[in-house]
This record gives sequence, C-alpha cells and structure tokens, in this order.
Amino acid sequence: PSARVIGGEILQVQAEMVAEGEVEPQDIAMDILYSDQHLLVVNKPAGLVVHPAAGNWDGTLQNALLNYDADLDSLPRSGIVHRLDKETSGVMVVARSLKAHASLVDQLQTRSMSRVYEAVVKGDIPTAGTINAAIDRNPRDRKKMAVVRNGKAATSHYKLIQRLPGTSHVEVSLESGRTHQIRVHLTHIGYPIVGDPIYGRGPIKQKGLPAVAVEVINGFPRQALHARTLKLIHPESGETCEFHAPLASDIEALINSLKNATNND
Repeated sequence: PSARVIGGEILQVQAEMVAEGEVEPQDIAMDILYSDQHLLVVNKPAGLVVHPAAGNWDGTLQNALLNYDADLDSLPRSGIVHRLDKETSGVMVVARSLKAHASLVDQLQTRSMSRVYEAVVKGDIPTAGTINAAIDRNPRDRKKMAVVRNGKAATSHYKLIQRLPGTSHVEVSLESGRTHQIRVHLTHIGYPIVGDPIYGRGPIKQKGLPAVAVEVINGFPRQALHARTLKLIHPESGETCEFHAPLASDIEALINSLKNATNND
C-alpha cells in the first residue's frame, strides 16, 4: 500500500488455489459430539483450521471430515456451513446430506440457529449488555475487521458469569455471524478477549493485580473464546436440538489460575 507508482510498471501476482475436489482426506482425530445420517457435530480444538486456505493447505477440519466420511466429498465444502477461527475452540455442525446442507444454510441466514460462547475478557465488564455495531473490513488494515459506520449489521449479547482478577468471564450470544464478531465487538466496548493477538490491545500492566494473575493473563497463548452451545432445528425430524461442547481445558485452567491468584493474594 505504501509503494508509489510512476506509471507503466507491471505488477505480477502469483497465487495458489485449491479447488473443492482437491482437498485430500487426512487421518486427523475429531471429537465427535453427535452423528446421524444428516448431521455431524464436532468439538473443534483450538489450533485447527476449519478448511484449507492460504498458509494452511492441509491438516484442516475439512481434511479430517473427508477421512471420516468419504461421501462428504459430494457436498459443498464437505458439508461445512459455518466456521470458527483457528484459535477458537468449540461446537460446530456439519451437514451430511444435501437436505441438511440446505436446511442449515437457511437457518444461518434466517438466524434461527443460535450460538452461545464463553470468553475471558480484560477488564471489569458490566453485568450484562447488548452490542449493536456494524462490522466490515478495517479500512486501514484489510486483514482485520472493525466497527464501521456503513458495515454489515451485527448484534451480540453478553452476560457476566464471574469476575476474576483483571478480567471477566462472560457468556456471549449472537444474533448475526460476522467474521470476528465477538472479538471485534468486545474490543469495541473496551473489553478485549484475553490472548487475542489481533484485537487484544497488548499486555495488561500490574495496577494492583497479583503478579501471578498478570503473568497468567499476558501468557495465555490464544484468544480465550469457546463456542459452548449450538441450537438448531434438525433438518429431517424438525425437532429442536441443542449441543454443548465442554469448556476447553486451557480456558478452564486459565480461570482456575486466576481464582487461585485471588485466593493466594
């Protein structure tokens, strides 16, 4: 962006692309929460990319899905209808039939599929609140998202679970599904997620906190965000289904360490 041009230069772009059918099955372990002929619900670990993209052409959830069920190759993106960021853990649903794929896509578009997350954020957040703030690409950094005036409508609701030293353990539910929505919204109101390398606003300082708490907060290696609950309508039976992924062990350890920091202060 900072390079000045005079005119007459030739710009050459080299890009790697992976076609849908070129994603190869790979034997990658999955934590399967539920499975039937229409749905597969998994608990995605932090560090696992959902589908191949620049920098992660294999070793993804999509590779694992194709190894688990070769018939998923006949569905768009192997049945993946929504995603979680690489470093976000938790529950995801995958379609195993065209009927399920159409139904899940429709539920996402009509917002009848609901999702609830847990996060540990920096600061003493209010007890509850709603964030209505449009989101789109950051005009100064296209790799990031931001709250912008003419962006896409986005609504998040949060509720305090417990207060911890220098942080708050919260529950967040979504009415929309914008890229990085929870991370952007919580940072926008002044409570970035612990460990978030993009929106986390850097390390916290002592300010009366136990030294061990500061060390634990600043040392957490990924955004402390976990998709806990997914609620949807079953595409075949029409019944309401609710799936839960237990809080990731590293976030649970973070919370326990912060509690101990308070007790030992």
